[in-house]
Amino acid sequence: MNRHLRKAVVATAAITAGLLMTACQNGTDDSSSGKSTTGAAAVAEKASDSKPASDSKPVSEKAKGVSGTFKNGEVSYLAPGKYIVSVPGKGDQQFLVADDTEVYGAGTICGEAGSKVDAPCTLDQLEAAAKKNAVGADVKMKNGIATLVTERRAAQQNTGSGSDTGSGSDSGPRDTVVEGVNKGKGVSGTWFGNVSYLAPGKYTVSDMKGVEQQFLVAEDTEIWGYGDICGDTNTGEGGQGGIECTEAELEQAAKKGFTAEVVIGNGIATTIRDDH
Repeated sequence: MNRHLRKAVVATAAITAGLLMTACQNGTDDSSSGKSTTGAAAVAEKASDSKPASDSKPVSEKAKGVSGTFKNGEVSYLAPGKYIVSVPGKGDQQFLVADDTEVYGAGTICGEAGSKVDAPCTLDQLEAAAKKNAVGADVKMKNGIATLVTERRAAQQNTGSGSDTGSGSDSGPRDTVVEGVNKGKGVSGTWFGNVSYLAPGKYTVSDMKGVEQQFLVAEDTEIWGYGDICGDTNTGEGGQGGIECTEAELEQAAKKGFTAEVVIGNGIATTIRDDH
């Protein structure tokens, strides 16, 4: 009886041990599988998190500004300091202007349409003209910033395709106002209107229609004040009755604006008398 009991006990112990071993193996397999799944998920998550880092820099910061000359273009206003030049056959190109951007007009931006020389314009004049209508102009830019904007004359408008190195339809080189003066091609006449400052030694006088004429001053330019440029409102009439002013006083007054009679010879003012 005891012997049979011992056998039963031994058999029961063996079965129990076998079940325990099986349970341990299953637990080990599950644990191993769990670790593998968790590791794969972590790697995938890390890869997903790190992927955008390579593209985190905006495209606009990677791109370099365009450089080149865009002839036969139409310049339109986009926003303060921002314009677009449309060239047939090339599409549209945006550009910026800076304080040192040179702008020359031939009647639309500024200056007179019939003048033989291009008049230097201000950035404000460019903006005002481009806001009204697209301006036919050639644009030279470097790194997306215009260094030179030159309005084309009516006879020089061309519908041909633009080119960075294209020759355009110009019949010949055009003179700036300074070059025109040097060649004896500057304008001459008498203007009565508002005098405004452009740059050191450079001014404009507008006629009754608001058309501006650019002119220069020289060391022998006579500047007479009757209360606007300098002097007093009680100063008598006549050139000798006024107070002769300095160019510094002229510049200061022109930055504010004043009316005057301006006599110009070959693009250079010979006499300026304020009309106070």
